[in-house]
Amino acid sequence: MPKPKKNSSATTNDGATVGYEAQLWQMADALRGSMDAAEYKHVVLGLIFLKYISDAFEEQHARLQAEKSKGADPEDPDEYRAQSIFWVPPEARWPHLKAQAKQPTIGRLVDDAMAGIERDNPALKGVLPKDYARPALDKERLGQLIDLMSNIRVGDEASRAKDVLGRVYEYFLSQFASAEGKKGGEFYTPRCVVKLLVEMLEPYRGRVYDPCCGSSGMFVQSVEFIRAHASGNGNGKSGNGGKAQKGAKPDISIYGQEFNYTTWRLAKMNLAIRGIDGQIGHGDTFHNDRHPDLKADFILANPPFNISDWGGERLRDDKRWQYGAPPAGNANFAWVQHIVHHLAPAGVAGFVLANGSMSSNQSGEGAIRKSMVEADLVDCMVALPGQLFYSTQIPACLWFLARDRKNGKFRDRRGQVLFIDARKLGRMVDRTHRELTDEDIARIAATYHAWRGEKEAGEYADIAGFCKSAPLDEVRKHGHVLTPGRYVGAEAQEEDGEPFEEKMKRLTATLRGQQAEAAKLDAAIAANLKEFGYGE
Repeated sequence: MPKPKKNSSATTNDGATVGYEAQLWQMADALRGSMDAAEYKHVVLGLIFLKYISDAFEEQHARLQAEKSKGADPEDPDEYRAQSIFWVPPEARWPHLKAQAKQPTIGRLVDDAMAGIERDNPALKGVLPKDYARPALDKERLGQLIDLMSNIRVGDEASRAKDVLGRVYEYFLSQFASAEGKKGGEFYTPRCVVKLLVEMLEPYRGRVYDPCCGSSGMFVQSVEFIRAHASGNGNGKSGNGGKAQKGAKPDISIYGQEFNYTTWRLAKMNLAIRGIDGQIGHGDTFHNDRHPDLKADFILANPPFNISDWGGERLRDDKRWQYGAPPAGNANFAWVQHIVHHLAPAGVAGFVLANGSMSSNQSGEGAIRKSMVEADLVDCMVALPGQLFYSTQIPACLWFLARDRKNGKFRDRRGQVLFIDARKLGRMVDRTHRELTDEDIARIAATYHAWRGEKEAGEYADIAGFCKSAPLDEVRKHGHVLTPGRYVGAEAQEEDGEPFEEKMKRLTATLRGQQAEAAKLDAAIAANLKEFGYGE
């Protein structure tokens, strides 16, 4: 693929559109200095959010100013709320901050701006960062950052139509996750993994839940999926409940929970910049479930892997452990059963877990997995390639569960499990990170859709080395281990047409030549050692 020119863009899965966003990141990152990425993240993303709502406000303000003779009032907050635009008080407007960017008091002015916006917009209460005045934050660099962002438009109508801010925000999230390494995975799931989950589950309408939502990537992708299919950019299939009508607003309700307070703030901002309403609770999902009565139609999640200090010893008799109490030293099957507990009668779930969850027999995990398989909950298992995640090098997999596998939407899949081995898919985007391409995602999703009997998805067929529909008896023979590699077999090798006798003669001659060369090398090494006094 030719290298894009400086002003062009190249699409990737992990960072929206690279080009404009990448250039903006490079400039913003240059101003970071010695500040830790985890700290700088909130400085930058808070300012991007402020610029966004100020752009939208200023555009509406100018429109109302031009209509004053007709009775419009540019200083009436209701004129903005009626258009789903945040009201920005005078002290928080970007031109005011830009004019003061070189002043040593700029940190306090930004804090006042954030506080004013929260005061006048209850939906943002407690969400925005308000520590720009702290002594440790270089005010000269803060002023330079404000000057930099003054040159971009992210919140006016044209930019909103192109989701400029959404792309910039997601690109910055991915870059911060990469910079923070392991900690970055706490708030960011790579876009390609989220997109795969969403494309497979097709959450067109209903209640969507993520019990460990990070920065809300699952919800953003769900809404993007619906909008893409509604505007004719999708694959045109009916999916769950049928294709959305063109121009229709996404008919989903969003519920989430996040334990980390600063990540919860990122989640709220990430939804707000896209105009997505969501009930995102803050707290410990296991010990303070903020949606205790929720029964969701779709659950998408990327729980933290193998958490040992989740307080499981205090929840031994919890009603969520329908298939067995999860070990106190590992939360994997606590997450799985929490998800099952919150599924509606016809609900489906897709989530990421460490590969160990597919085969572990420690501390009762094997018994829990067996109970779930025998309860006919497991619909599909996908083995992912390595190096997809910022947070861990532990190999990961996707679980797909369905409460009712004979609900009339698709064919009766009871007594069967689909196994997909996607470990060989994807491409390296840098030295340490891999991503699934759009083609990879389409292939995996299409395989699942055909297998579960979606209309227009085509006929399903097993492919050696890639996918296998296994009956429950076969899963039992494997001791309820759910690793796809055990079921899909070896990839079919193409015949090269060379007769066996000729191939053996050629390979034998090659081997003898290599053995002769090895003998020469051994003799040369022995001679060198002898010369240095180490020979026999």
